[in-house]
Amino acid sequence: MRYEEKAKLTAARALVPVAILVASPVLLIAGTPIRRRYLRYVYRDEGSLILEKEQRRISIHWFVVTSPLLDWLCWPTESLAQLISHRG
Repeated sequence: MRYEEKAKLTAARALVPVAILVASPVLLIAGTPIRRRYLRYVYRDEGSLILEKEQRRISIHWFVVTSPLLDWLCWPTESLAQLISHRG
């Protein structure tokens, strides 16, 4: 979507946290693997950029990747994964 499309940007800012909250039970249980797979998908080599300043375009993925709510919900499984990796 383009920077000038204020209604779409506002809707994305409002709906991404709602979607993350709906998925919160899954994220609390298996957040780290899901988040890593999603980030691999978003940042793959042949994928489009999530933020293109020259063309004044922004992807919906930008709102998800930069969401502090997603970080917070994935924190328990990330901590557990780090604890297991340090012991093993």
